[in-house]
Amino acid sequence: MNRLLQGDVGSGKTIVALMMMLIAADNDFQSVLMAPTEILAQQHFNSITGLVKDMPVCVKLLTGSSKSKQRKEILKLCEDGTLHILIGTHAVIEDKVVFKNLGFAVIDEQHKFGVAQRAQLWKKNIIPPHVLVMTATPIPRTLALTAYGDLDYSVIDELPPGRQPINTLHRSESTRPQVMDFVKEEIAKGRQAYIVYPLIEESSKMPARMSRSDGDYENLMKGFEEVKSFFPEPGYWISMVHGKQPAEQKETNMQRFVKADTQIMVSTTVIEVGVNVPNASVMVIESAEKFGLSQLHQLRGRVGRGAEKSFCILLTGPKISNDARERLKTMVATNDGFKIAEKDLEIRGPGDIEGTKQSGLLNFKLANIVQDKIILEAARHAAEHILESDPDLNTAENLRVKIYLQQQKGKTAWSKIS
Repeated sequence: MNRLLQGDVGSGKTIVALMMMLIAADNDFQSVLMAPTEILAQQHFNSITGLVKDMPVCVKLLTGSSKSKQRKEILKLCEDGTLHILIGTHAVIEDKVVFKNLGFAVIDEQHKFGVAQRAQLWKKNIIPPHVLVMTATPIPRTLALTAYGDLDYSVIDELPPGRQPINTLHRSESTRPQVMDFVKEEIAKGRQAYIVYPLIEESSKMPARMSRSDGDYENLMKGFEEVKSFFPEPGYWISMVHGKQPAEQKETNMQRFVKADTQIMVSTTVIEVGVNVPNASVMVIESAEKFGLSQLHQLRGRVGRGAEKSFCILLTGPKISNDARERLKTMVATNDGFKIAEKDLEIRGPGDIEGTKQSGLLNFKLANIVQDKIILEAARHAAEHILESDPDLNTAENLRVKIYLQQQKGKTAWSKIS
């Protein structure tokens, strides 16, 4: 299986993954769930251990913060097959992690991982494991693979009972006082709000000397001071979270917001995934024109988790490019992750199917993956027909295909990696 499960935040993707992990365990196979951040991995670990606490199922968490004694114990359990489910961050794809019999791999928030990273999971067993990719926003590459048929997909298209669609509004910088007044009204009703700034500093791959984090950090601090001027203490309390903070401080500030000790969370995109505060009803995204569609959709998913009406306000500067305008228009028009991904595909291109690039224009001479969807589907059916009628490609008309495939032998099949 190589399947994409798309469903909005809180629609029940984790339960589906857990049911499948338990089926794997019943058949003497191990499972792994890889999440992009420690916060999210910890969240999955807490909810899954809670659900299986009365079952004879061994579940462990492996992240960069795992102590070496703990790590050794987990690696031993993995290797001897005692461990049924391993949950973790990139740590689970390290070479030291050896499974006795890995049968099922789940990749959560898959747009956060590189293609080569996701390929590592395939190499954890002689027979590659079944793969379930879960996301609230498929990236263009994934959507392209769906069109090609290398990736099946399932959609959970319902929100849990009582959930309301999030109301998304686009406002310009000049209306900031009115936007802040609206946030005050929501706080007066007992709700909480996020105010998010676009910062590049979250990228762990960027060497410190190259990063623009100092200027970014100044922007955030300036923003924080501005928010404080609209929401002075002691009438309001504000948490701040960003990538430069020590892990403990970040966790403390997040917990203060989770427990409603603070009404406002000022942050960078570190809160994009894995923060669940049902009482938060407003998301203000500063300089929204600088964000990609998938990020905007993910950030919007931080609100609307309770039964109350929620709002996402996209604040932009005076100068906006046409692409950015298109992105904002799409966000205001729909809450549907697949429609957003299709628009993203149209704006950014689907990535390189035979390589590792995740977006950008495809090097097709004639076809266009968005406009030629019908032809692509016809080609897919033709390929399926060949596989059924001549699986060994022995007929004269399929000889060229056979030669091409023989030339590809031994290369990493990037196009098969979701």
